[in-house]
Amino acid sequence: MHWSRREFLAAMAAGTATACLPFAGRAEAPPGLLIRDVRVVDGTGAAARTADVLVRGDTVQRIGRISARSARGARIVEGGGRVLAPGFIDLHVHGNPLRQSYASHLAMGATTVVVGQDGSSPSAGEDEAGDVPAWLDAMARHAPDINVATTSGHGSLRRLAGIDDGTRDPSPAQLERLAALLDADLGAGSFGLSTGLEYVPGRYAATAELAALGRVVARHDAVAMSHLRSEDDDAVEDAIREHIDASRPARTHISHLKVVYGKGEARAERLLAELQRHRDAGVPLTADAYPYSASYTGIGIVFPEWALPPNDYARVLATRRDELRHALEQRMTRRNGPDALLFGTGPHAGKTLAQVAEATGEAYADVLLALGPRGGNAAHFVMDDALQARLMQDPFVAIASDGSPEGRHPRGHGTFAKWIEDFAMRDARVSIEEAVRKATGLPASILGLTDRGVLREGAKADLVLFDPARVRARADYVDPFQHAEGFDLVVVNGVPAFELGERVGVAGRLLRHRAEDARPST
Repeated sequence: MHWSRREFLAAMAAGTATACLPFAGRAEAPPGLLIRDVRVVDGTGAAARTADVLVRGDTVQRIGRISARSARGARIVEGGGRVLAPGFIDLHVHGNPLRQSYASHLAMGATTVVVGQDGSSPSAGEDEAGDVPAWLDAMARHAPDINVATTSGHGSLRRLAGIDDGTRDPSPAQLERLAALLDADLGAGSFGLSTGLEYVPGRYAATAELAALGRVVARHDAVAMSHLRSEDDDAVEDAIREHIDASRPARTHISHLKVVYGKGEARAERLLAELQRHRDAGVPLTADAYPYSASYTGIGIVFPEWALPPNDYARVLATRRDELRHALEQRMTRRNGPDALLFGTGPHAGKTLAQVAEATGEAYADVLLALGPRGGNAAHFVMDDALQARLMQDPFVAIASDGSPEGRHPRGHGTFAKWIEDFAMRDARVSIEEAVRKATGLPASILGLTDRGVLREGAKADLVLFDPARVRARADYVDPFQHAEGFDLVVVNGVPAFELGERVGVAGRLLRHRAEDARPST
């Protein structure tokens, strides 16, 4: 069939374009898809070129000048000079595709998400503790609306190994069990290890414990990702060195690269120069970042370690309340004050800490004391725009959302749109070719994916068709759930999955790290 945009809209209105309606079952790849007259931006950084692209099944069959006769039986889409790129690969995502739709990611051009972040593995059941092989088995039977990969969370593995959260020096037997669990995860298809060293229980793990796991990651040619032990201006370089030392000789990746409290491009340049020195010394080092000045995490991040689990918070309040109150005041002052914390969950969602304090007539420190370190998640406005913008432009820094379908931060619905809108179009800080590479080819290489992330003949047909000038990130901190605009057609495994603002097909797959690529144990 050969439908123009106007004809397709008319068919929708008449009820004849039934493929546009959301549905739960898996869609089969159409007989073919011919996308004509597009600017192919292939994900390698190479200059865009004008061509037609023919998809057969789940594969890009041909790129070039293609006649309608050669594409007999295929649906024809007129590109009209729009960009056709590989689907974006989001390296750092929260949530669980077993229980959630990622239509919000499809709407911003993403076709693959990577879960299992910050030290927490996904779970197959509500009460399970992050058993990755069980989750992979459940995921293989599921029909996700987006491609899904996972890493293995260090914190989840620690608990499965029977290591108490507060343990700082696991026994040799516990470390052996921890390494064996990770080895099994990687053999089953996990793409690597994630650590959350600013959170419980990762904050209690010493470098030696992490290094024992880094060797396992390296044997499988997987990647070691980390939410660093600290992202503070005066500690981030030391935290990066710790991550590198713990990951050797595995590929090393920094999650959501940022400098909390730092200011200006010059500070970013110093950090990027430090990362390059590590690369020059032979460290395979990459990072990812998102185009927002607020992070989003639990409010426990503002509490001192002695008030965090496994310590008894009720006892802390009873014995050290004044000390904790003072510590919270100091921490919040350094983090730009109570106006810079915007609650995303719980009874105060959508309000700043300052607004809650005013409404309740309490001091903001007392609001935090009442909530406790497990009192919810919030956006924390602790980053400098100029510094973060410079980090994002580095060629070794991929674009990743750190978002989820339900998190109250606009990055979960707007990251890739905002990246293109602000960096490639409004300010032209990167070319459209580089903007696409950092969202496709670069993250694919970080994961070790060889059949996605680059638009070439023989690759899987994960594609996004868009006019960069019309791309808009509509989500904001007031309404973080608005879908992005401007991504006209998103194809997942050869199947149109999102089109004209609607999810139209379910064709995602579980992606496993290929066991045959793993290096033998030594």
